[in-house]
Amino acid sequence: MSRAAPAASPAEFIRTNLRLEPARGFPHIRLYTPHPGSGLRRLEDEKRAAPYWAYVWSGGAALARHIAEHPSTVTDRTVLDLGSGCGIVAITAAQADAATAFATDLDRYALAATALNAAANDVDVAILPGLDPLPRVDLVLAGDVFYDARAARQSALLLDRFRDAGIPVLVGDPGRKHLPLPRMTLLASYDVPEFGGATVPAAVYAWRP
Repeated sequence: MSRAAPAASPAEFIRTNLRLEPARGFPHIRLYTPHPGSGLRRLEDEKRAAPYWAYVWSGGAALARHIAEHPSTVTDRTVLDLGSGCGIVAITAAQADAATAFATDLDRYALAATALNAAANDVDVAILPGLDPLPRVDLVLAGDVFYDARAARQSALLLDRFRDAGIPVLVGDPGRKHLPLPRMTLLASYDVPEFGGATVPAAVYAWRP
């Protein structure tokens, strides 16, 4: 099977090569979803980075489930989806009537995916290309930000900056090796879909000072 070549822009690549479908486990949310002919492997080879933004990860799924079941967590609040990936957390916050749902990510493809997925679900998500200075928000939502040792160190420092500014932080994670559990207060656990097809347990935590 031939692989699709990356388009001139991340948004064009996503629109051209992914399919807009209901998200697994979240049938009320449509996301641009990869399929065998999407060409993600070639994109990964050229970008030298995994296309994690094309999938719903379990930590983000747990946060999205938590928001959907407890909308008062975000209603009328300004929230930030940190490491937005496909944007499912920001989209769920917007659907729960967050005053403003911001989203940020280090990958420009993730930012494009979040913007396209938000538009496909008729919600407003404000894309932040960076965090300098820290945005003024009421709540930070951080899904799957402790996926390896380096990311865990950087994420902990960033989350501490938000906490030091008086901003509460919720973390979604399936219990990865580098999750700093001593800094966490467990709020809820969920069985959620993982991008490989399995259903896995994941939890929502409050980040402690």
